[in-house]
Amino acid sequence: MTASSLTFEQKLQNYARLAVRVGLGVKEGQRVLVQAPVDTAPLARLVVREAYAAGASFVDVRWDDDDVQLARFELAPDGTFDQISEWRVDAELETVEAGGAVIAIRATNPNLLAGVDPTRVATYQKAWATYRKPYSLQVMTNRLNWNLISAPIPGWASLMFPDAGSEQAVEQQWDAIFAATRADLPDPVGAWQEHLASLKRRRDTLTGKGYAALHFRGGETDLTVGLADDHVWGGGAADTPGGITFTANIPTEEVWTAPHRERVDGVVVSTKPLSYSGVLIDGIRIEFSGGRVVKASARTGEEALLKMIATDEGSHRLGEVALVPHSSPISRSGLFFYNTLYDENAASHIAIGSAYRFNVRGGVDMTPEQFAAVGGNDSLTHVDWMIGSAEMDVDGITKDGSREAVMRAGEFVI
Repeated sequence: MTASSLTFEQKLQNYARLAVRVGLGVKEGQRVLVQAPVDTAPLARLVVREAYAAGASFVDVRWDDDDVQLARFELAPDGTFDQISEWRVDAELETVEAGGAVIAIRATNPNLLAGVDPTRVATYQKAWATYRKPYSLQVMTNRLNWNLISAPIPGWASLMFPDAGSEQAVEQQWDAIFAATRADLPDPVGAWQEHLASLKRRRDTLTGKGYAALHFRGGETDLTVGLADDHVWGGGAADTPGGITFTANIPTEEVWTAPHRERVDGVVVSTKPLSYSGVLIDGIRIEFSGGRVVKASARTGEEALLKMIATDEGSHRLGEVALVPHSSPISRSGLFFYNTLYDENAASHIAIGSAYRFNVRGGVDMTPEQFAAVGGNDSLTHVDWMIGSAEMDVDGITKDGSREAVMRAGEFVI
């Protein structure tokens, strides 16, 4: 059986099975929380069934709806956007406390809030991130097995495929998602096992190098990213303290680590737009000095960018640097997804905000002060945006100041 001979139903079943078996890694007796937009209900229902088949004891679903969210931002009175639905976060925390797992189907119209007052969005985002901080810390330390996937919705699909009718655009988006996640293959689980092994070899190689910094050069970018002391590279699968293996993102093509919060200098320019909180931000240009953002601009969506950077002190600094080959399957597709889950796996990228604690040896058990002392960054936010291209060269700078080629023209050479 070839990929082309699989029916849509078979690919969808493959996708749900991948999300649960490879992504979430559900274990016998675990409780599972599924977060899903109402437009993705068919996939969410399959995920529920796959979770039970994998041994879950209880699977609950938390539904979301773009139209409901848009109505609030358009019609609710000023002064109310610091109110959030605390029960949504409480459901996540309750699942974690029960030793459970959380899977989210992330799908929204990237332009949903384009016409909304950015102050309303920024106020809500900060209130949400503040209340959700305890859960975010569990994610940043791999205390639970969690996973992100996505699925088509009409508004998003039409943005990706503007020349197609609504139904055709959704069909084309499904094809793109199945290809990006390998769900269109006869043995997607086997394909993912091979892929995860390859990512592990790459991350182990980079960890062994122990670079002091990475230097990015290409286009208008000339950026030196110092790396946190005793950093560790991540990529592909990870393990919880209880020994559950999971893959947080499907798809994933990246290897990443923690920058040093005080050792980032130079200029970096985005190579793809960023979809952030219902707003598209394009042409990002940021200058760093001593690890901190000192100047930022964007051709479109600049106000949203500046408000995101202004979230707190940590959002003025980097929490992630990730390397992705320009020849990754998502990059080769030539498609722009308007969704960071996919677009970050088409290009090397950096993230404003919090660092993952597990990207530093012993970081999971450090106090905030200890983590900061080795260069780790903390923030209410974590926003990835793309800087890689076929023009990008990356050098590894060793502790003695010598250089080694890591990537040339967007491809790994180590």
